[in-house]
Amino acid sequence: QVLLVESGGGLVQPGASLRLSCAASVRAFSNTSVGWFRQAPGKERDFVAAITWSGFRSYYADSVKGRFTISRENAKNTVYLQMNSLEPEDTAVYYCAIGPLPSRRSADYGYWGQGTQVTVSS
Repeated sequence: QVLLVESGGGLVQPGASLRLSCAASVRAFSNTSVGWFRQAPGKERDFVAAITWSGFRSYYADSVKGRFTISRENAKNTVYLQMNSLEPEDTAVYYCAIGPLPSRRSADYGYWGQGTQVTVSS
């Protein structure tokens, strides 16, 4: 079974930080790339960040570059998204996904988690 579980979301004030986690099964996680996407109500699912299996190469959307950091611990089958300086525009459901390449396109990922809600509000 391929299983991805996101956690770490919550309600925070602007300027705060959150650390999201994505835990995956061994079969799903091994030798794959992992991406983070987000979707706000009434909007399409947008790319946030991606990381290769080695963890040495990462990619970010322009809107989050410099504020968010993606990393992974392969021994724990876990990928993280550290989010700093959060803004109201970051409010969305955040999803992790796995695929063969660190693509910016959601259609290129074969497996998805159920998402975790991030709300940034005063």
